[in-house]
Amino acid sequence: MNKKLLALYGLKWNPFAPDVPVEALHVTRRIESFCWRVQQLIGEGGFALVTGAPGAGKSVTLRILAERLSEQRDVKVGVCSRPQANLADFYREMGDLFGVELRPHNRWAGAKVLRERWQTHIDASLARPVLVVDEAQEMLSTVLSEMRLLCSTRLDSHILLTVVLAGDGRLLDRLRSDEFLPLASRMRVRLAIDRATPDELQEYLRQALHKAGAVKLMTPELIATLCDHAQGNLRALMNMAGELLVYAAEREARQIDEKLFLETCSPPPTETRTATGRRR
Repeated sequence: MNKKLLALYGLKWNPFAPDVPVEALHVTRRIESFCWRVQQLIGEGGFALVTGAPGAGKSVTLRILAERLSEQRDVKVGVCSRPQANLADFYREMGDLFGVELRPHNRWAGAKVLRERWQTHIDASLARPVLVVDEAQEMLSTVLSEMRLLCSTRLDSHILLTVVLAGDGRLLDRLRSDEFLPLASRMRVRLAIDRATPDELQEYLRQALHKAGAVKLMTPELIATLCDHAQGNLRALMNMAGELLVYAAEREARQIDEKLFLETCSPPPTETRTATGRRR
C-alpha cells in the first residue's frame, strides 16, 4: 500500500497485509504457551508441531515463534524456504541455513558435517539449533524420514536439533500412517489451531487496527459483521478487511462502515424473466 493511502487514514502500515511487523501480531494465550514450551524444548531438542486449516494462523504463529527464538542468546534459527524440495536440495538448504558446505551426492558426509556443526553449537551455547518448516505437508516422504534420522545420534538418545513443523490436515494424515508413526511419536510439543470464534476474530481485528494506529478506521458494527462472515478463518477476515480498505480509499471515505461492506461485498442482483420471456 502506497504512502498516500496510508496517510489518508493515518496508518503506520496496512493492518490487513501478510507482512505486518511481528510486534503487531496478536498473541493469544495458546500461542504464548506454545512459544514458551518450544523455548524450553530447545535445551533438550526434539520436534514440535503446529496444525490447523488453511488460513487459521499457522504461519502467523511461526513468525511469532521465530522472533521469540531469535531474541534468545546463541539460538540459531533456520527457516526452510522450500519444503517441497527433493533430498539433494534439502541438504543444500540445510548447509546454507547452518553455514556448512555440503555435497548433496554424498549424504553420509553431509550428515556427518551437519551433526558436527550442531554439536559444536550445543557445546558452545547449551542450546540446540532450530529448524522451522512451514507447509510441511508438502515435504517429500524421503525428506521427512531423512530429517528424523539426521536429528539424533547415539541410538536416538542424543538430540541435536529442534524442529518445528507446521501444516494442515494433510500433514496430520501422513503422521497417522504407519510410515510416519516413528516421526509422530517424537512430537513433544503440539499446537492445534481451531476455527476461531467471532469474538476471537474481533480481538484479532481490533488489535491489528490499534497497532497500525487507526482504532476508529472501522465501525464496531462492521467489525462484528466481518467477523461473522469470516467463518472462523483469520486469513479470510484479513482479506475481506483489506479489500474494504482499498474500496474505502478509492472513495476517500472517512470511515469504513457496513454500508460500504454491502456495496462492495453483496452479490449483484440477478436478472429475472417474466412468463413471456421478457427481462425485468
